[in-house]
Amino acid sequence: MRKALIPLLVTILVVFSAQQLLTPVLAPLSRELHLTETQLGLVVTAAATSLTIASPLWGMALRRLGLRLVLLCGLGLATAGMTGFGVVAAVGLDGHLSSPVLFGLLLVTRSLLFGAGLAALPVSTLAVAAASTTTQAERTRATGLIGAAQGLSLVLGPAGGGALAVVSLMLPLYLAPVVCLLLTVWVLVTVRPPAAPAPPPEQPVARLRPWDARMWPLLAIGFCLYVSLGLVQVIVGFLLADRLHLGPQETAGAVGVTLVAAGLVLVAVQGALIPVLRWPVLRLMRAGAPLTAASFALLAAADTLWLIVAAFVLLGLGLGLAAPGFTAAPTLVAGPGQHASVAGLVNATIGTTFIVGPLLGTALYEVAAVLPILTALGAATTALALSWLSPAVRQAVPVTP
Repeated sequence: MRKALIPLLVTILVVFSAQQLLTPVLAPLSRELHLTETQLGLVVTAAATSLTIASPLWGMALRRLGLRLVLLCGLGLATAGMTGFGVVAAVGLDGHLSSPVLFGLLLVTRSLLFGAGLAALPVSTLAVAAASTTTQAERTRATGLIGAAQGLSLVLGPAGGGALAVVSLMLPLYLAPVVCLLLTVWVLVTVRPPAAPAPPPEQPVARLRPWDARMWPLLAIGFCLYVSLGLVQVIVGFLLADRLHLGPQETAGAVGVTLVAAGLVLVAVQGALIPVLRWPVLRLMRAGAPLTAASFALLAAADTLWLIVAAFVLLGLGLGLAAPGFTAAPTLVAGPGQHASVAGLVNATIGTTFIVGPLLGTALYEVAAVLPILTALGAATTALALSWLSPAVRQAVPVTP
């Protein structure tokens, strides 16, 4: 692994951990603020929309501004969004804001600013990983480490957020922007990676479109996998509270336990198992998709905390295998100078799933609690079918490294 990737992995770990500090408190906090499940889904969906729109733009900015400046701009926006979200939530709990104003300010801070800033980090990291590796095994290992950093954030963030929520639901909201600010200062002072590689001006780079025959089946597999996660992740707090009859702080603790367990599996698979297996990307997707589908079948029937935790552990195993395969696969069809653009497309695809997933998941949950889980099962099954049946996938990504 190139040295340039190490500070990016640290940045991913810290910022995503700061984001995940809020996960255990979002459902109980939304009810304290008198927001509906659908309104919470809209906040998450709007953040994903911001991330999706910003991702290709950050990919273009990498070639023009360089890696360090893109990182600083992204971190600055993320810090501003986190800070604003904490302030708005605190004022809202005091009853000084009307519901429409509160909801609008949450959209601006947590969704628009934070979503746009967060997008810069995975785009930058994936672009550097793609540019600094050549073989399938090397690239899958690099994308696995990126996933492991994000998976570790699912351990550290919810564990810290759940522990802090025992004292106060607001403590995670106060800590998250402080963590982002400290990381921004660290990047400003110490991190000086080289600019993302760009082709000479006299050799213009052809843009890869998402509907390219080599690209769209791979993006479709990633969309189905990640939308299945988005459908259930946003409702996990409501699911635990309603199935197990828990109060706000008990719910936060249960969410923390569930996501920590899933995060531990993600870290183990992507950080340790993937480098040992050295499987080609298509085999990873074909192995991970059925495990992901099985996790939703278990979750649909789970009626105890430990069965719900077991379902999320199985989900972590399935996505831990499939996600590095999806993330690396589109970069293998990219030519020289196209890695930043492909990184933007991959991150935009993931962001799109969190536009559709949370909004659809919360809306379906209000109809029947099991509907978002069954929809996630259908999405994971579609990803499995595409990985086996699509001729375009087999042609774009051979099974052998």
